Amino acid sequence: MNDFDYLLNQSIFLFILIPLVAFVASLFWQNKQEKPIIRIVQFTKGFYVIAAVAYAVLWAINGSVPVNQRLFTVYQTDHFVFAIQFYYDLITVVYSIVGAVLFFLVATFSRYYMHRDEGYKRFFNTILFFALGYNLIIFSGNFETFFIGWEVIGLSSFLLIAFYRNRYLPVKNAFKTLSNYRLSDLALILAMWMMHHLTHQNISFSQLEEAKNIALQNDHSGMAVFIVIMIILAAMIKSAQFPFTFWLPRAMEGPTTSSAIFYGSLSVHIGVFLLLRTAPFWQDMLWAKITIIVIGAATGIVASLIARVQPTVKTQIAYSSAAQIGIIFIEVALGWHVLALIHFAGNAFLRTYQLLVSPSVLNYLVHHQYFHYHAPKQKAITPLQAGLYVLGIKEWNLDGAMHNILWAPFKWLGRQAQFLRSPIAAIVLALAGVTAFLISIYKPGFLSSAETTVSIVLLTTSFIIILFAFSYRGSALKAWLYLLLAHLFIIAGIGTIATHINTIEIVFYTAGVAAAFAIGFYCLNRIKAIDNDISLNNYHGYVYEEKSTALLFLLAAIGILGFPITTAFIGIDVLFTYVDSNEAVLISLLALCFIFIELAAIRIYLRIFLGQHKKLNHPIAFRSS
Repeated sequence: MNDFDYLLNQSIFLFILIPLVAFVASLFWQNKQEKPIIRIVQFTKGFYVIAAVAYAVLWAINGSVPVNQRLFTVYQTDHFVFAIQFYYDLITVVYSIVGAVLFFLVATFSRYYMHRDEGYKRFFNTILFFALGYNLIIFSGNFETFFIGWEVIGLSSFLLIAFYRNRYLPVKNAFKTLSNYRLSDLALILAMWMMHHLTHQNISFSQLEEAKNIALQNDHSGMAVFIVIMIILAAMIKSAQFPFTFWLPRAMEGPTTSSAIFYGSLSVHIGVFLLLRTAPFWQDMLWAKITIIVIGAATGIVASLIARVQPTVKTQIAYSSAAQIGIIFIEVALGWHVLALIHFAGNAFLRTYQLLVSPSVLNYLVHHQYFHYHAPKQKAITPLQAGLYVLGIKEWNLDGAMHNILWAPFKWLGRQAQFLRSPIAAIVLALAGVTAFLISIYKPGFLSSAETTVSIVLLTTSFIIILFAFSYRGSALKAWLYLLLAHLFIIAGIGTIATHINTIEIVFYTAGVAAAFAIGFYCLNRIKAIDNDISLNNYHGYVYEEKSTALLFLLAAIGILGFPITTAFIGIDVLFTYVDSNEAVLISLLALCFIFIELAAIRIYLRIFLGQHKKLNHPIAFRSS
């Protein structure tokens, strides 16, 4: 290893360390202390630009050899390795430099745009948190590191969409966006799960070619097909491709500057990055290329038609960006990766510019229209044009259609489980959960012939409990207790089918979930003591009175669903590996459980702490604002 190799390998972790330290440091200042906060941000953005360019130059001088560095191993067993690993190649070069420059521009613009806003500190906290997640993704060397960044970006997106948290629509649209993100999260987890069963190891991105050869040599084409489908699904949801395009304009409820860096430039292109990074695995599969081309073409056509008739500038930009990303999908599928990277950079800079100048442009256009108004000329339109216009105005009804297909059936199922309202039912389920948990640990002989059936019953029970909590409109404390009970049945269900689970893995899972539950239970009791009202039937807006409690409960909510702030994150990742690749029913139930656990937990947070405050002595935003 020469000096350049050593320097590149040893310094790559700084791209993660600096935004992490900056994020933590920014937490200790008050909202009114704008100068210290912006100094932290200025240092971070200045370092990011210099480091991204300098690192790329050194990498080019060293012969453009990919950097592959394992930083440390978090957890390891005979069948599972959780390691933080970094990788650097041409794709990372482009994404890091574009991200650094755009972060610099948006942060500088936001310094003045957000001046004296009541959420000034919160905005820059979240932007620094986003920078951490973005760097984790683009520098990731394996799926585990990639997924941590993927989750961080999802959470920071949710927080910035709901930035104006006293209004109804930002809170509602933040939840809508998060529900789509959760689908992409589980698609990625399932791809990781099947990849583990295909290769019998936790592979790095540099080993994807090897994984493809394993699938071909051992006749595991079905497993490879499943992995590619999940990767494409995760990418198309994250990059707002058809039919998931509708969430993108709704995600622009936050400040214009956050919309610029998230949904105009960086976050929305992460799906493209996933396809580029995993291309060695699927690039020889013709059906995969055709699928990506069809998705990209459909998005390009539909999003362009919608963008042309939208009355709001953010919606126009959102659909225009989605249309361009659809074209980038086609370029990736055709193998034109350099062109795709150039297109990504151009689209990112253009959309950021359009969003940042949109307030000024709108002001000019309103002024121009007022003083230089000319009545538009009447034009005859064909029935086809009229039909496309109506479809475009209604955004092809994608929002309503996806809601009816994806979420309405599960809400209906949750409402059918109203028998769980009974205290007797809760006691019986709690006893059954504890019993099942103990049986799954000791594994009596009579279970050996019916392990799969028992596991399916336990996971189905957990899923019903979660759906009840998801649709429940009574006490938030009761819904929170049911989420803990659901975790108990999940552990029992996986423990039943696993031939052997290390005790430490159960400890990882239960310790993280139990700690998050205890914190959330304390927060809800604290809020209940205010006026004995924590019903989930409406929004309460308690964040005005209890900012610290709201933050603490948010941490508890993301902790109980396995966000990488507790040991439950490692435990959940390990638990998936105990489900065999041929157990479709079990993995489907497990995936559904973790989708709706997050939605149920975040729903409690939104309804108790965010939204319009019910007391008239607080500012109340109009429902339509």
